[in-house]
Amino acid sequence: MLFAVIPVTLIMAILNLTVVRLDNHVFLRFIVGAVFVVVGLSLFLFGVDLGIEPIGVNIGKEIVKSRKTAIFVISGFILGFIITIAEPDILIFAENVSNATNGAFGRMSLIVCISLGIGIMLSIGLIRILYDISIIKLFYIFYGIVLIVALVAQNDILGIAFDSAGATTGSMTVPFMLALGAGISSMKTRSNDVENDSFGLTGLASIGPIISVLLMSIFSRSNSAKNMVSSEIAETYSNKIFSVFWEHIPSSAYEVLMSLLPVILIFILLQITKIKLKKRIFKRIMKGVLYTFLGLVIFLTGVNAGFSEAGEMMGKKLVTNGDSWLIIVIGFVLGLCIIFAEPAVHVLGDQIEEVTGSSIKKPIVLGTMAIGVAVAITLAMLKILVPGIQLWHYLLLGYSIALILMRFIPKIFVGIAFDSGGVASGPMSVTFVLAFAQGVANSTGDGMSGLDGFGTIAIIALAPIITMEILGLIYKIKLKRQK
Repeated sequence: MLFAVIPVTLIMAILNLTVVRLDNHVFLRFIVGAVFVVVGLSLFLFGVDLGIEPIGVNIGKEIVKSRKTAIFVISGFILGFIITIAEPDILIFAENVSNATNGAFGRMSLIVCISLGIGIMLSIGLIRILYDISIIKLFYIFYGIVLIVALVAQNDILGIAFDSAGATTGSMTVPFMLALGAGISSMKTRSNDVENDSFGLTGLASIGPIISVLLMSIFSRSNSAKNMVSSEIAETYSNKIFSVFWEHIPSSAYEVLMSLLPVILIFILLQITKIKLKKRIFKRIMKGVLYTFLGLVIFLTGVNAGFSEAGEMMGKKLVTNGDSWLIIVIGFVLGLCIIFAEPAVHVLGDQIEEVTGSSIKKPIVLGTMAIGVAVAITLAMLKILVPGIQLWHYLLLGYSIALILMRFIPKIFVGIAFDSGGVASGPMSVTFVLAFAQGVANSTGDGMSGLDGFGTIAIIALAPIITMEILGLIYKIKLKRQK
């Protein structure tokens, strides 16, 4: 994890010493925050392997034993809702949206709306696995619904709606949904289904928030951009450095506890009534949950107290200094680096390598996604800086390519591709990259420019889908040559 965060830290250090001089207390908080991120990510990933993944697998196995559609629907909705409603990334994102729109989108209303979307789509995803429904057909159907609803909704809302899907797939939801899908797939009799159905659940579930937020904006009286007034992120802590981190720990601990508690309670209830694992295994899982809790608290504290503020300030000062060309370069380099600091990306990479029997190595997955995210952030910066470029230009072209490509790649790569789009837009994207984009947006054009920062996560989530599909196409060609 040290090597994942070092590149981002070096970029900020070089910029601070050469092009843009940040206030000393802001830069020092960024450095301390980087240390917190390294320690937090390490503990988190260890905890996920030890606790969260086994919980998801065991719950998935227990659900599939019933073989009843009603159980799948109810279980999927409840699990999707309770995991999402307290997802740390969602809490951060909803706060940003509420501030940027001057309350036009209420924080709690947005959180509930997103959670409902995830719950409904997770239910559909579980039913798909149970009844062997083609994931390709479902992607066509639901992205078709997205297109229809998007045509009716306000153009200014697209960025918030598509960003909500990326923000949903965060530190808690992705590992749990990946493990849940793997657990249900492992109970099926045909071996091919285990591989094909292990992926795609995250990608399918992330469509829900897009539709639900767009529908909320259509039926809300405050869906017009005229009612929205962007606001800049204020520098709250003056010259404080270390005390800022202590101030953030209680709120971070509360958010993570609320994220973990529902899942833990459900698992304990099933452990007592159904699963009944050996005490040794149960204790190991709970120890993993503790590591996950500590890791996420440290990680979120570091990001909130150091990374977000420094990213926003850097974006703002680059525009003020007239270094727009440098913003494009920085966006590309950030994309190459930031993907390695996303916890869920490593979880997905490990699962892909395991399920494919090491045919697809984790470094290849990470490298492919890094290229996609680098291009994505570059395009996002261009969208903010060039008035004529609209978010829907990217989304329409990008998803058209993605939906066409999935007809020509191995089935397993369809799920992998759409899952990769979700996991790429995790905590680092929601906090650091989005803050950087809003810093750039708030310093360009008129007072409404802050809204242009939204859509960045959506573009980040789109690019890896296409790059992973291209990887699948290459993989298919290689297999044909070997025969």
